[in-house]
Amino acid sequence: MSSEVSPTVLQATGSVARRQKLSRLSRWVLLIATLIGLVVLVVLAIENIREAIPRLNWDFFINYPSRKAAEAGLRSSLFGWIWVVIYTVALSVPIAVGTAVWLEEFAPRSRFITLLRLNISNLAGVPSIIYGILGLTVFVRIFGLGPSMLAGAFTLVLMILPMIVIASVEAIRQVPPSIRDGALALGATRWQAVWHHILPASIPGVMTGTILAIARAAGETAALIMIGAFTFIAFDSINPMDSFTTVPIQIYNWTIRPVNQGFQHNASAGIIVLVAAVIVFNIIALFVRERFRRS
Repeated sequence: MSSEVSPTVLQATGSVARRQKLSRLSRWVLLIATLIGLVVLVVLAIENIREAIPRLNWDFFINYPSRKAAEAGLRSSLFGWIWVVIYTVALSVPIAVGTAVWLEEFAPRSRFITLLRLNISNLAGVPSIIYGILGLTVFVRIFGLGPSMLAGAFTLVLMILPMIVIASVEAIRQVPPSIRDGALALGATRWQAVWHHILPASIPGVMTGTILAIARAAGETAALIMIGAFTFIAFDSINPMDSFTTVPIQIYNWTIRPVNQGFQHNASAGIIVLVAAVIVFNIIALFVRERFRRS
């Protein structure tokens, strides 16, 4: 006769059982919190789309701001916003990546460097209004740039530099040391190893930090208002020294108007345009990141 052996069932007891229950509970709590956030986001998105539909037409993009809600548009704010974002990215990315390379590859290990890293991490959490006050004092008044696109770009550069530096440092740190050691063993200089091997391998992580930083800069309002960015401009801002406004500032201007359903529709349409533009930027950055990741 064959005897059947029943499988042994292990049952956790004591503190182990309590930790398992807490783990399962925390999983459900986090899931519920995520679902609540998604539901609120979907409701807000549907409400904005519903209010934006009457104004999302070609005239909304080519018209200048107006005191009449039906004739107001985003043209001047779109020009100013696009140029400010372009200037900000062009100035911040090289500086941030260069700083990250120096900190991770060339900087000596010392207390000063440790303190510098700590300060960079702290700067990433400073409220944007503080950067606006700094930009007003340094770029607008001391350097005499006035409320120009260049002053706005410099202010946003200061705001997003810590984010890109932190992400770039972590991306460079994740590159396997064998790549660096192999390049040096084959006779490459330290800079050649960094330029031809370390940086290309770290591009996906660098792009992730850049995406987040650009999204923050693209939606910034408080810092730009602080340096004197105008809420009503009826001309195209193209020259770096021109006065400017941006899409977030124009949305803010429409939302603070006296109760007027037309301006509320304009604000909702501006929000949809802003979100769509940020999504396009993110898609482009994701494409570049995946291209480097596969190469």
